Amino acid sequence: MAERHRPRLAVWKFASCDGCQLSLLDLEDELLTLAAEIDIANFPEASSAISDGPYDLSLVEGSITTTHDAERIHKVREQSKFLVTIGACATAGGIQALRNFADVNSFISAVYASPQYINTLSTSTPIKSHIRVDYELQGCPINKLQLAEVISAYLAGRKPAIPAYSVCIDCKLQGNPCVMVQGIPCLGPVTHAGCGALCPSFRRGCYGCYGPMETPNTATLAKEWQALGATERDLKRVFRTFNAAAEPFRKESEAHGD
Repeated sequence: MAERHRPRLAVWKFASCDGCQLSLLDLEDELLTLAAEIDIANFPEASSAISDGPYDLSLVEGSITTTHDAERIHKVREQSKFLVTIGACATAGGIQALRNFADVNSFISAVYASPQYINTLSTSTPIKSHIRVDYELQGCPINKLQLAEVISAYLAGRKPAIPAYSVCIDCKLQGNPCVMVQGIPCLGPVTHAGCGALCPSFRRGCYGCYGPMETPNTATLAKEWQALGATERDLKRVFRTFNAAAEPFRKESEAHGD
């Protein structure tokens, strides 16, 4: 009997902290089931055994910050039937996208003793700015169970069942009192669900780790923050964190000064 063909998975790293790749390993029991259904052909974070492409599914972590990576991501796309970006760096430039709002050379000279050896782009951009992406999984880091759902969906040939609503819905589902009603500034109304409303569950405002939800009304939320005492500087900074290059957050931060 011919051996059953198992879909081939590749995991790629660009400019990032590796946390989203580790979410795959954090699946533990689910990973054992997954490993029985797929061939993990390229995952340097977990194994030195690497097989050449093509690959049925590629998971890409990290943003594009060098000319080398800008070329490499096209080669990854060419080898991949489906390509999914995972995490805030890959989907929205990551914390390193703060360079997009300043002169990157000033950062380099402040950090490195020999800045002349540093070769980097002036911006940090999400993967979709360079190639076609089949799906984006947001988060800093991503939700491991959402990752399992995305992989399972592509193996089954269906659309991933990832909620598109905001953190507010998760708060309602968990019976959390609204922290903004209690006078605590919160990004929950404009942030994609995925964390299980972790911070509001402990009476802290959402920090926007999962990036903008679909059709976020950031301008109205900014007015509510101002009513709670937030300054223009506060608003500019809060929209420039893990998802600084996400279009809705970038535009709202720029609406509150340079």
